[in-house]
Amino acid sequence: MLTIYNTLTRKQEEFKPQTPGVVNMYVCGPTVYNYIHIGNARSAIAFDTVRRYLEFKGYKVNYVSNFTDVDDKMIKAAHEQGITVPQLADKYIQAFMEDTKAINIEPATMHPRATENIPEIIKFVQGLIDKGYAYEKDGDVYYRARKFKDYGQLSGQSIDDLEVGASEHVSADEVNKKEDPMDFALWKAAKPGEINWDSPWGKGRPGWHIECSVMSTKYLGKTIDIHGGGQDLEFPHHENEIAQSEAETGQKFVRYWMHNGFVTIGKDNEKMSKSLHNFITVHDIIKQVDPQVLRFFMATTQYRRPIQYSEDNLIDAKNNLEHIQTAFDNLTYRQKDAQDGADPVITQKLADFKQSFTEAMDDDINVQNGITVVYELVKFANVYAQQEEVKADALTEMKNLIAELVSIFGVKLASSDNELNDEHIQALIDERNEARKNKDFARSDQIRDELKAQGIILEDTPQGTRFKRVKK
Repeated sequence: MLTIYNTLTRKQEEFKPQTPGVVNMYVCGPTVYNYIHIGNARSAIAFDTVRRYLEFKGYKVNYVSNFTDVDDKMIKAAHEQGITVPQLADKYIQAFMEDTKAINIEPATMHPRATENIPEIIKFVQGLIDKGYAYEKDGDVYYRARKFKDYGQLSGQSIDDLEVGASEHVSADEVNKKEDPMDFALWKAAKPGEINWDSPWGKGRPGWHIECSVMSTKYLGKTIDIHGGGQDLEFPHHENEIAQSEAETGQKFVRYWMHNGFVTIGKDNEKMSKSLHNFITVHDIIKQVDPQVLRFFMATTQYRRPIQYSEDNLIDAKNNLEHIQTAFDNLTYRQKDAQDGADPVITQKLADFKQSFTEAMDDDINVQNGITVVYELVKFANVYAQQEEVKADALTEMKNLIAELVSIFGVKLASSDNELNDEHIQALIDERNEARKNKDFARSDQIRDELKAQGIILEDTPQGTRFKRVKK
């Protein structure tokens, strides 16, 4: 039974989607004014892992993640770069798709953009005005936060406490326009030279929060199963989404709210963010670190926990991933001398491993316990691969299970191009074996060094000499 911690109720609850076998899931995407940093990537990786596990469980997942392609930051960045806002958006959406592909994040079922949904946004805002939840002032449209009786339920704060924090971020101009400091913008009047669209309230553009209410309800329905995002979005973004959506539709907006922890950096475990200027972009880091290692490092921490980003932790992830790959290669290597047939004992043992993995992951997607089961499976596989006699079907079953489980973490194991199928390398190995037999150790060492220089590492095992390719 899969259980998920629901931020709204602050309880771990049994997961039951509205439609059996189908999950409608919305995850807040990036504001595309720069390359994503690994703090942004943490959310994308966390919910890609959640999605993969739901699919492993047999669900069909409709996964929508938006691009915020117009806001104050984008207008400023486009002006600084001397390009239009749409050109800036296209540039960084392309970069996002390339960087997330490198770390093996599956594309969303749909990646809608705010600017593609302007008519729907205007209609949604007008609906809130008609219901008395919103009002226009000098071309801006604001939402009456106090009118929504459950405002503050997600962040667990009273509206009066929230007002104190909000007042620190409201300009004098906004104070004069708003009926209440807690009110937030649904539509912003355009300033001279800014990108804009015609609306009943004059030329302007959407506020930040309204786009997600519009796109989630448009593409997934008035009530969705899962809404995900970083902890920093609980307030005000997600709080405002609830208020807007439920006021407009009259229905419950989200059944399960899921929020991922931050990425921290440095000895003080400071949150990584662009505003603190302590961020590392995925675009840069994957030039230095194997993207698979970065993915494995971030995917194997339970989504609600913070991740401490450090070189040491990346090295640990690299070593652990190599252990898994080596076990996979060991099984591949033994297939050349395996006996035909299956081993019922191995089949049952693998079923037990799969059940243990499922039980671990069913506990609020506990990837740390899940990967521990994979490590135990890897040890079991290595022991079996060292036996004098092995069964071909058992080897294949082990390989398939290891590959299936690590794929949930977004890791694709290298295919068996490590098998002894390269005639040139095999000829050198045969020559080296003959040299060792004749005690010509100088030639034996020379061959080993030549292969090593080409990224080929030899391993002498009881079953013979094997090789693996490593990245130079």
